[in-house]
Amino acid sequence: MGSAADVLTFFWGWLRRPSKVGSVIPSSKSLARLITREISATTGPVIELGPGTGVFTAELLARGVAPKDIALYEINPLFADLIAKRFPHLRLERVNAGLLATIDVFPGRKAGAVVSGLPFLSLPDPLVERIIAGVFRQLGAEAALYQFTYGLTCPVKPEILAHHGLKAERMGFALLNFPPASVYRISRKVPPPALAAPAGNPAA
Repeated sequence: MGSAADVLTFFWGWLRRPSKVGSVIPSSKSLARLITREISATTGPVIELGPGTGVFTAELLARGVAPKDIALYEINPLFADLIAKRFPHLRLERVNAGLLATIDVFPGRKAGAVVSGLPFLSLPDPLVERIIAGVFRQLGAEAALYQFTYGLTCPVKPEILAHHGLKAERMGFALLNFPPASVYRISRKVPPPALAAPAGNPAA
């Protein structure tokens, strides 16, 4: 759950912006381990959206992701200030994640994963659409977005997933988190196999 100081910071952030902060306390280490389970030193660049107090960030570093390969996007000034002090060696962008649709986070390189703590369920659909489009603009072909939710289903609506040719798979459930949370892996659908060539003589 984090230190007492983190809990107070998170609670204050929730009081100031309840629609922008998904919970009144930080994510637990068990949730951090689950959401980063498939990420390692070989994953490549990682983008984290809404790092909050840095629980997932610390786990990314512990799993061997190089500091130069981590980019953090946090628009909440309270959390951004905390992250800047806690991880001064990491790149921190204090901008809306919707900008991912218009920039190259790692010029010349695709990200190997995006880890998200954004409260998609409380965001308007047009913003979710823009963030999802931006995320998959940054990700490599086989890479995925890892998103947690307190809800019963994937927090990105089925129609948004379908519009972008994506699929969502539930990775697991962090019972020791408060509230308990599920993690989803969101990735591109496997492209359909190529159609067989029609029978008959090829054109001369």
